[in-house]
Amino acid sequence: MSGANWESRHDGLIDQQIRAAQARGEFDDLPGFGKPLADDKMPYRPDWWLHEVVKREGAGVHVVPLPLALRKLADELTAGAEKLSAERDVRGAVADYNERAAKARLLPQVGRPIVLPPLDADEIVAAWRARRAEKAAGTDGGSGADADADGGR
Repeated sequence: MSGANWESRHDGLIDQQIRAAQARGEFDDLPGFGKPLADDKMPYRPDWWLHEVVKREGAGVHVVPLPLALRKLADELTAGAEKLSAERDVRGAVADYNERAAKARLLPQVGRPIVLPPLDADEIVAAWRARRAEKAAGTDGGSGADADADGGR
């Protein structure tokens, strides 16, 4: 049996199966049907599939190296931990950061080293309290009322 004869027989069989599946409606309502194709003006990227997954999952903005994310968290905590509303939350965030930073310090780093200093919970809480006092004095006429009067412990 020659190669051309085998190919033509099997190509015909495949075409026949495709036509039968189309007639049964098996290709109707496939994901992406009626949507435009990807922009053909974009340069080819060998990792195009990874970019599609990131775009589909919405993870592109949130993917940063662990040491960099921890450094940002340390900066937010030392700046007064403004996003946290209770002292126990501040102390918990500092403890969580210290634990994660200790583990990250043991990992090999690629690129420029990122310093992850241990944080003192008492210092962070003092800065947090001072920041809240400043906000209270500036926004509600200086009443200084603290929503977390018991210290959150």
